[in-house]
Amino acid sequence: MDSGSAILKSTAGAGPGPQGPVPPAQSALFLDVDGTLLSFAPRPQEVRVPDFLVSLLADIQERLDGALALVSGRRIAELDALFTPLRLAAAGVHGLESRKAEGDIATGHRADVLNALRQPLAEFADAYPGLLLEDKGLAMALHFRMAPQLEGEAERIVAALLRESGPLVELKRGKMVLEVKPKGASKGTAIAAFMEEAPFHGRAPVFVGDDVTDEDGFDTVNRLGGLSIKVGTAGATKARHRLSDEQAVHAWLTRFTADRTQV
Repeated sequence: MDSGSAILKSTAGAGPGPQGPVPPAQSALFLDVDGTLLSFAPRPQEVRVPDFLVSLLADIQERLDGALALVSGRRIAELDALFTPLRLAAAGVHGLESRKAEGDIATGHRADVLNALRQPLAEFADAYPGLLLEDKGLAMALHFRMAPQLEGEAERIVAALLRESGPLVELKRGKMVLEVKPKGASKGTAIAAFMEEAPFHGRAPVFVGDDVTDEDGFDTVNRLGGLSIKVGTAGATKARHRLSDEQAVHAWLTRFTADRTQV
């Protein structure tokens, strides 16, 4: 792949060049998945992993001595299935699940705080063709990618349910999705927790993401003096750099395998 095809701009002005920002020495790399590594599909289960991507991530994981983690809205079990046979460190469901590379999946939040929302959200999704309700256990995601005209109605219903559900539940907006989850975890808290532990501790954090759900991660990485990269050219962001699309991310990632001295 031609790494020169990666189009990157700094959100604060002129970017560092067409190949993207140089990764800090001794990086800890955190990657969002949908919209960052993988292109969106009408349904989450329909996304496809490019053949080369698993081997590319495996190479990066080795070169970073394991300091590579996926930070996603998906459950960790889904991430394992997508990137098999890789078993990477991961934070799933926006930080509600976490796992070291060789460890078990840990959760510190209660799924039962969502119980009152499950039936009304399911009934709403069933009533409108094109809506899809994804129950992740620890979170529920209402997708309207196949029915964008229902965004306003979906927001109205979710907002009404949240008012009735109490202070322990919050809404996360994403690209064509509304997600309700227990409060107290985010991609930012997940990255901060990883940075306290080996093999991430003592390295410079790098986070690449594409959505508003990634802004907490950008904020954390900026605070820790790392490198924050937003995928996509539209919308305000806390990230300090941008990559144009998923293909540009793939091209930029090849830099982690090109020169060991940069990681």
